[in-house]
Amino acid sequence: MTTTPETRHDQSFILQKIQPALLGLMDGSVSTLAPIFATAGLTGKPLDAFYVGLAASVGAGISMGLAEALSDDGVVSGRGTPLARGVITGVATVLGGMLHTLPFLIASLNTALMLAYVVVVFELIVIAFIKYRYMRSPLAQTIMQVVIGGGVVFGVGVWLGRLGAGG
Repeated sequence: MTTTPETRHDQSFILQKIQPALLGLMDGSVSTLAPIFATAGLTGKPLDAFYVGLAASVGAGISMGLAEALSDDGVVSGRGTPLARGVITGVATVLGGMLHTLPFLIASLNTALMLAYVVVVFELIVIAFIKYRYMRSPLAQTIMQVVIGGGVVFGVGVWLGRLGAGG
């Protein structure tokens, strides 16, 4: 298989932009689930869950952005500039965490939870599709991996929230 300039450009785009964004979306979406849903179950207050989600999303975004930027200088790996990768990963992490955090601005806990559940499913499907589209992973396998992984973390958050609330 011959490598053309277009193929190299596509590979660079995936390696330098899509992969860091996908990493951030996955981390933001999944790592914030447990704290948000545990807080919602523990306190019963949507605004508490919102602030925990905000803190988790921003904290994870900073952490992931720094980790990606400091992981390598991009010279040997061809992964692009550390600053660009760090910013892409950090912003995508915050976005991934905040999408299912925003419903907790709704005063009704039940409404906020129902909307957040729908948003989580949407996020996981979008992540699976991006992975399928750009990483050429089999769609069914990708959906299973993302949904099962996200479901486990979500379940842990709900379980700990109920455990802490005495239920």
